[in-house]
Amino acid sequence: MIGVAAPAMAQSTTPTAGEESATVADIVVTGSRIRQANLTTTSPVTQVTSEDIAIQGVTRVEDLVTQLPQAFAAQNSTVSNGASGTATVSLRNLGSDRTLVLIDGRRMGYGSPNDTAADLNQVPAQLVERVEVLTGGASAVYGSDAIAGVVNFIMKKDFEGVQLDLQYGSYFHHNDYDGVGNVRAEIERRGATNPGQFRLPSDDVQDGESKEVTLAMGVSSPDGKGNLVAYAGYRNNNPVLQGERDYSACSLAAPTAARPTTFACGGSGTSFPGQFTPDFVNAYTIGAGGTFVPYSAANNAYNFGPSNYYQRPDERYTLGAYGRYQINDKAEAFAQLMFSDYSSVAQIAPTGAFFPGVSNGSRTADGSATINCDNPLLSAQQRGVIGCTPALIASGGDVPLYIGRRNVEGGGRQDSINYESYRAVVGLRGEFAEGWDYDIAAQFSRVRLNRTYLNEFSNTRLARALDVVSVGGVPTCTSVVNGTDGDCVPYDIFTGNGPSAAALQYLQVPLVQTGQTTQQVITGAVTGDLTQYGWVSPWATSGVQVAFGAEYRRDALSTTPDNSFQTGDGAGQGGATLPVAGSVDVIDAFGELQVPIIENAPFAYQVSLNAAYRRSQYSNVDTNTYNVGLDYAPVQDFRLRGSYSKAVRAPNVLELFTGQGQNLFDMDADPCGDVTGTSVIQATLAQCVATGVPAANYGSAALNSPAGQYNFLQGGNPDLLPEEAKTYTFGAVFTPSFLSGFNVSVDYFNIEVDQLISTLGALNTINLCYQSNDAAACGRINRNALGQLWVGTANVEDLNINIGGLKTSGIDVNAGYNIDLEQLRLPAYGSLQMSFVGTWLQSLETDTGAQTAQSIYDCTGFFGNQCGVPNPEWRHRARLTWVTPWAVDVSATWRYYSEVEFAVLGADGSLNNAGTRIDRYFDAQNYFDLSANWQINDRVSARIGVNNILDRDPPLSYSVGTTGNGNTYPQLYDAMGRYGFVSLTATF
Repeated sequence: MIGVAAPAMAQSTTPTAGEESATVADIVVTGSRIRQANLTTTSPVTQVTSEDIAIQGVTRVEDLVTQLPQAFAAQNSTVSNGASGTATVSLRNLGSDRTLVLIDGRRMGYGSPNDTAADLNQVPAQLVERVEVLTGGASAVYGSDAIAGVVNFIMKKDFEGVQLDLQYGSYFHHNDYDGVGNVRAEIERRGATNPGQFRLPSDDVQDGESKEVTLAMGVSSPDGKGNLVAYAGYRNNNPVLQGERDYSACSLAAPTAARPTTFACGGSGTSFPGQFTPDFVNAYTIGAGGTFVPYSAANNAYNFGPSNYYQRPDERYTLGAYGRYQINDKAEAFAQLMFSDYSSVAQIAPTGAFFPGVSNGSRTADGSATINCDNPLLSAQQRGVIGCTPALIASGGDVPLYIGRRNVEGGGRQDSINYESYRAVVGLRGEFAEGWDYDIAAQFSRVRLNRTYLNEFSNTRLARALDVVSVGGVPTCTSVVNGTDGDCVPYDIFTGNGPSAAALQYLQVPLVQTGQTTQQVITGAVTGDLTQYGWVSPWATSGVQVAFGAEYRRDALSTTPDNSFQTGDGAGQGGATLPVAGSVDVIDAFGELQVPIIENAPFAYQVSLNAAYRRSQYSNVDTNTYNVGLDYAPVQDFRLRGSYSKAVRAPNVLELFTGQGQNLFDMDADPCGDVTGTSVIQATLAQCVATGVPAANYGSAALNSPAGQYNFLQGGNPDLLPEEAKTYTFGAVFTPSFLSGFNVSVDYFNIEVDQLISTLGALNTINLCYQSNDAAACGRINRNALGQLWVGTANVEDLNINIGGLKTSGIDVNAGYNIDLEQLRLPAYGSLQMSFVGTWLQSLETDTGAQTAQSIYDCTGFFGNQCGVPNPEWRHRARLTWVTPWAVDVSATWRYYSEVEFAVLGADGSLNNAGTRIDRYFDAQNYFDLSANWQINDRVSARIGVNNILDRDPPLSYSVGTTGNGNTYPQLYDAMGRYGFVSLTATF
């Protein structure tokens, strides 16, 4: 039975599409606390079911949820650079911090000390009965964080017996990329001159194996008053390397003048065997005999793509239990216990010397770098090339030298992340008087983080290992000579033979971070039916329903990075990882009202009104949230619905208290540097000089980062104000009685967030300064003495603030149709079940609050730069299932994403300024999935399926930055090719 994307209806189980449940006992629709038969929602709710999980063969529930057009992935298994190790979801692409995640209607806690959004890795997929997704403001019912909506995981309950689930899956991809850019030919061309870094993978690859086993056991008490379900599970996913796909086997760059219709294989100037430059104009690498020869970006740039993970490996253990017991006719005790142990490794290209500004073992204030001319690691030829005169050699004087070299010998940087997560809910519920129910619950959750970053260089040790003198003819660190560091080993990278094992052991230091989050919630709620008191409309038979209560919640987190993290000593970290500690307490009072106004009248089959209100008291601010909705069904077959919500989100601990430190942002080129061949607008000499660029360096390539990454200053702000949002939804639901089994709903949504807690964005600051002459933006640009933004302490200030806002609007379409083939005069061929969910995105508008023409831009239909992950105007998912009479069901799924365009912000605020870029457009993408389920007997069923059955390659861009991975956006597109799976379910 397929139930995906059915219009919102009251449900205690998953009904056939178009049916409404008539069971009164346990009907709770996501978005309301009121229990009532035939209650329909005034806000759109979309659901996916346990059958959908089985049909798609997913072991990660986020992979299924984010296939819904309303949901966008944030952190997930395809993120390596900047991975938190969590899996999060962002409804309407408004941010995962604005999406509230619930389990059985009760909120999940912070997912990580580094990411406050709930971690979906804690949810065991095989124990999920269904997932309900409500989009739009729900803060009045559930509290803060529900601005974009709610994702509610409904777990299986009242299970009896033993159930074993086994699943295996793997990617099966054929490398024959023939899309835009002719990537294969470029890799072959580069491999001819640099075979060590450029090679095509095998034509056929199998990788990313996924294995999962789950055991569930349920038992009911002999008197039928209680039930206990316990489960245990194990999951393991293997890595996928970018080097195993031809379209990601090199890091793409813009086409060249010689090959204008072909992507270039680019890379990083932090190369191997190295780039050595005294002035960023003249650059050298290591040639034959350990000599300096001219460095060529076209031939010597480092291909950092192949060693990056496309899919992170992970391993997860889960354990838990759900239980309830009817103490008497007035009280039922219940409990829910969940534990998960999750480990993952995020691997990116090797660390190294990233042109560090060092001088005699210490970083200089202006970011410059020098080397002593009597350094015995340098050859006579090398000394001459970099300007060491006989006098400087004799005196041991210094000359400028920046070094960019990858630690290929040490392997990729590996961020090893482990989370232990605990969650417990205990409570009591029941009827305390006729028509009145209560629900009292306490819950506690904790997440413990243990993180170790491996194969990383220490900047401090790197400086010491390059500051070498001769002692009796033996190269020796100056720090050994003067007693500063007796363990120092010289880092010999000038001969071309590679450093010694002892040098690597000295230079590579693990970085360690620990931390934890806790959440404590106490909730008391009462629901009542006022019909018995005469609170009934004169035009209705059902009376007013109410719910009210109070809640206390405390969210806290703390992190303790070691000294290497805190000081930014990791060479490849991009900045310091600072400690954070803080908590947020809130006391809420809430109420809800459901009023049937008219029932069973001519042209008014049902008219009802609902409303909710919540008062929240934080330590430094009070907030009020509310919503009101109207439901009107002129006839039983047709219903109109609409709602208005005022939602509020208070700042979380990370937004308030994160320490200030440097990180990296992506930019094609510095507007004050050499911007030839890029989409960057050249700033004027006067503008650049005013922001700290020496006139002599204007237009210099030295201002451009070889890696395309520049420094920005990030951090928290304890003075942040709460966000406020207004949400409007209007829609219609059609379930015609003359077409049994058919339903369709169409809903318009409009969500507008004011005082958005965000950052202005470093790239926005650059554009505001150099394109709009915004003085405040120019004042946040802090260059070093050479005018650079990527070396030393130079940065663009980009701290957390309340910016103008974020707005999105569009239309959701949900439809389902179940038809018995007997109606088509095919009585022996079973039935067909069809479902469809689609979203037309009308607007996704950001207002930076800068009060310029560029301050408001709309990312609908765009990707990259300010817009990040693609935002297609139209997305849909359609499924057809044939339920055969031979105990076999066959399902076909079609997933579609419309065309998107690369975003380049113009002076007028428009984004369609990408010119003739080869990657200006991503074509529309179609993915087809096929699966079959065989009910072997009453106790055993087997499934087999293939997702992306046509093995479609993803669209590519050379400007995906840190929001993408592997030249594309695997959070949205199927980046790893065809995926096949088999599974078995046995019950005893």
